[in-house]
Amino acid sequence: MTTLLVIAKEPRAGRVKTRLTPPFTPAQAAALAEASLTDTLRTVAAAPATRRVLVLDGTPGPWLPPGFDVVPQCAGGLDERLAAAFAACAGPALLIGMDTPQVTPALLDVRLAKGEAVFGPALDGGFWALGLAAPAP
Repeated sequence: MTTLLVIAKEPRAGRVKTRLTPPFTPAQAAALAEASLTDTLRTVAAAPATRRVLVLDGTPGPWLPPGFDVVPQCAGGLDERLAAAFAACAGPALLIGMDTPQVTPALLDVRLAKGEAVFGPALDGGFWALGLAAPAP
């Protein structure tokens, strides 16, 4: 089985979805972020995994379902934060972001063999998933 990681920011007004303001208010943007994160976490909770981890910039709220370990994001760029998240895993791990409400438990049921990696490209040039069979510290 695999550790499922969700990397996220606390959905707090003024800290998330700032590119949506305007036309949305900071509170509306935060509500959208919270809805997306809630959907993503519910899906991860329903997916098969040995461990579920929320790698969080901020403080957990009522949107966090049971069954998740919460670890703080380290300082630095995205590359450093991703590396630190994977370094804390013993064995295969799949990481997704908080903006992935379209995922299903079946999409997250990834079995990684030795030496394998998976990449889920997004249409905007980013990615929605990154999986490593043996994350290296």
